[in-house]
Amino acid sequence: MKTSFLRDFWRLFRGYWKSAEKKRAVGLLAVVIGLNFAMVYLLVQLNAWYNEFYNALQAYEYGLFWPLIGKFSVLAFIYIGIAVYAIYLRQLLELRWRTWMTGEYLGAWLKDQAHYRLQVVGSGMDNPDQRIQEDIDLFVSLTLQLLLGLLKQITTIAAFAVVLWELSGVLTVPFGGGTVEIHGYMLWFSLAYSAVGTVLAHVVGRKLIALNYEQQRYEADFRFSMARMRENSESIAFYRGEGAENAGFLERFGHVITNFRELMRQTKFLNFYANSYMQFAIIAPLILAAPRYFGGEMALGGLMQTVSAFGRVQDGLSYFVEAYDTIAKLVSVIHRLSGFTEHLEEVRGLAPAVRQDEGGAVEADGAEVDASHALVMDGVSVRLPDDRRLVAPFSLALPAGKRLLVTGPSGCGKSTLLRALAGIWPFGEGRLVRPPQSRVLFLPQRPYLPLGTLRRAVVYPRPEAEAPDDAEIRRVLALVDLAPLADRLGDVDDWSRILSLGEQQRIAFARVLLARPDWIFLDEATSALDEAREARLYDLLRSELPNAGVVSVAHRSTLYARHDSELSLADGAAVLRPIPAG
Repeated sequence: MKTSFLRDFWRLFRGYWKSAEKKRAVGLLAVVIGLNFAMVYLLVQLNAWYNEFYNALQAYEYGLFWPLIGKFSVLAFIYIGIAVYAIYLRQLLELRWRTWMTGEYLGAWLKDQAHYRLQVVGSGMDNPDQRIQEDIDLFVSLTLQLLLGLLKQITTIAAFAVVLWELSGVLTVPFGGGTVEIHGYMLWFSLAYSAVGTVLAHVVGRKLIALNYEQQRYEADFRFSMARMRENSESIAFYRGEGAENAGFLERFGHVITNFRELMRQTKFLNFYANSYMQFAIIAPLILAAPRYFGGEMALGGLMQTVSAFGRVQDGLSYFVEAYDTIAKLVSVIHRLSGFTEHLEEVRGLAPAVRQDEGGAVEADGAEVDASHALVMDGVSVRLPDDRRLVAPFSLALPAGKRLLVTGPSGCGKSTLLRALAGIWPFGEGRLVRPPQSRVLFLPQRPYLPLGTLRRAVVYPRPEAEAPDDAEIRRVLALVDLAPLADRLGDVDDWSRILSLGEQQRIAFARVLLARPDWIFLDEATSALDEAREARLYDLLRSELPNAGVVSVAHRSTLYARHDSELSLADGAAVLRPIPAG
């Protein structure tokens, strides 16, 4: 378990420090470490000030009072400035590190449709959005907080251990009829006390690691369920499903509360122990130094300096006791991010079921086919994740400008076939060969409309900066019967909420007319339209893009008239037949 944790931590940690930003990152980290060393040096100076100040008080030397107050003010002012900038620069480093990691994870999540494949393979990985948004932030901030804190405490221990050794003197203890002298006894006591305290802190608080992991998961599930309702509020309203949704919300929130109560209980035990530990650490140096003070071997200033030095050493040695809750959170975050990384690597290893190629002559079913002006499906078959065959191998060539209608009963694999042809379905075999430099566009049944301006929604997936001029967009919107939207291209809104599914499907056809692809795949892309408007949109494709090949998945028999051939899927077989004209 420890080996796994350290391996996972190192894998997450090293990326940024080996990246192109490593020089700036190392330089900034060096400055932060230097500021922390300066803070420790000032703490040593302040510790020495305790001796001078309290000795002056004990001796009633009023002439030294204000100069010592001035010395303290200067040291404190410098310390405050260094402490403020140490935190500020650490946060700047956190910001840069988080920016880099977020970019890396977003890229990995989006690359090769990994975001989709994670759902297809049923990886069981929950809430990737939360892992990218929250867990990366926590990993960076907690890692720097703990590592810099540990480095500062080690430096503090090294500096004040020497001071405490000198101030402790020698403790004479009767033993076996004689005496034993213990040099630096307060330092040895501090070491033993901290070692026992750290072990007991782990025993008391180890359950917090699993509880923090579960709390993050339950919180994310609860948040996601509400976001999902917002996205589907119209359907829920039609069903009058508010009661069922509320029950689901309360069930998920119940998991949040139940786990949090257990988290509270374990945190209570840890806090009870940690506070007891720290309170005793306050009185311990007074008890240990009392014999020398009352024996006249130590002045009041020495006593206060000893107490201060003991406190600093004790704080450093007790770092893991105080930071245990933070460490527990970091461990849970590392588990979540490592799991995310492993799942991404797993799905990235899945090759597309249908290989995407460009070329000229292609051998399909033992015959040579010219793919210079045709779309060739060679030995294409589709399987389910459990390896059951959905579509048996088939081959066909679709010349440019021709239209293929894919038909079959529900569940026979029509949409899955299109996913395979798009290269996003990883289960199956075969290849799709298209003419060189040709462009392909797939339209799903429910179009995706990004947040932002209507112009951005219409030209998606192209960036808005690469959009055609507004006059062309208005012309195309009028062609698909969306002329009333032509004056709202610059409006920003949630267009998937505002527009009906039929309007969204017409937006998708507008994208096709603007993008002018060579091959168009339509997955029931007109299912929400009436037959007359559906026919008009298919006629638009023919008139505006006469040389574009079209592959349609549909149930309506009226679409036969607008296609040249049919690929019928039934009982796993794929049968190609021409559609008679007229």
